[in-house]
Amino acid sequence: MKTGLTVLIAGGGIGGLTLGVALRRAGIAFKIFERAPALLRVGAGISMQSNAMLAFRTLGVDTAVAAAGQEIQGGAILNPRGEEISSMPVSKASAEVGAPMITIHRGRLQDVLHQIVGDDNLVLGAKVEGFRDGPDGLFVRLADGREFQGDLLVGADGLRSAVRAQLLKEPSPRYSGYTSWRGVCDVSEGVRRDYTSESWGPGMRFGVVPIGEGQTYWFATATAPEGGVDHPDARTELLQRFSGWHAPIPQLIENTPSSAIMRTDIHDRVPIRQWVQGRAVLLGDAAHPMTPNMGQGGCQAVEDAVVLARCLSLEAELPAALARYQAVRVERANDFVAGSYRIGQIGQWENAFACWVREKLMRMMSSDRVDARTRRNLQFTPL
Repeated sequence: MKTGLTVLIAGGGIGGLTLGVALRRAGIAFKIFERAPALLRVGAGISMQSNAMLAFRTLGVDTAVAAAGQEIQGGAILNPRGEEISSMPVSKASAEVGAPMITIHRGRLQDVLHQIVGDDNLVLGAKVEGFRDGPDGLFVRLADGREFQGDLLVGADGLRSAVRAQLLKEPSPRYSGYTSWRGVCDVSEGVRRDYTSESWGPGMRFGVVPIGEGQTYWFATATAPEGGVDHPDARTELLQRFSGWHAPIPQLIENTPSSAIMRTDIHDRVPIRQWVQGRAVLLGDAAHPMTPNMGQGGCQAVEDAVVLARCLSLEAELPAALARYQAVRVERANDFVAGSYRIGQIGQWENAFACWVREKLMRMMSSDRVDARTRRNLQFTPL
């Protein structure tokens, strides 16, 4: 179905750019509309787990992604004193599925994908406001009034997707009950280069993730009402919240300017099974926004992109291609939405006794074996 097909993509994030790479490899014409005026190295860190790296391998970009990031060999969940509660056999899992886990700055990953997509296929400063799909064709409408015609619209425009809003009449995103802070700093002392950790305390968590080039990505969560007011000095607030927690947590916060600390309430949406309507389809966070607790949000967007491009290449008719994409992707992506939500709720327990029980159970369940579910999560087959 390559001949004459033009795909319009709303959103130039990881999902939209990966789809652009996949369509270029497949010889399918496309145009990406990104609301930002420039693709800058913004954001923080992201984990490309083995399944995403296997998906990138089908596009021939896994080596470039790995070179721009940091390969991870192991990880653990700790308590606020720094004692290990549960280990994560990352290197064993990577060996079993045949691909590494790479952590990387979002900006560097974006650069790798952008170089392949090219500027000719990217329209910047272009916010997609809506579309019309009628007898005269499919037209995408931008906020500045411009319209573009194509054969398929892919909504890869995130949690508050304009494409999804037009397709579905539904409530606002679901608040998880906790907020987050993220930062990147150049501190590497006390941070293992190939090891990630997440420390769990009552109602709070703190993650430490090396992302290459001497940088460390960190994130923190705290149970809080939705829409809280930002503290004028985020660094001081976090130093107070995590006072007494093990190194290098205080050092990471201390070495990140308040202006570089991003606060975001954590949301997802209740999973749905209908991603397609007419000549419009959803991808990534627009289709299945999930909390970050399994590190799979970006990974699932990458999988979506590879599968959608493959379906468009293999099926003779557009409706059949979109139906196949949805059938392949919905259940797997929605499983991650549900699993991530459950982990977040457990991770944010505040009751001291409940946290003590949680720690005891996690110690008992910790293993250096790769269980069947983990192995399944980290595998990827395009179709």
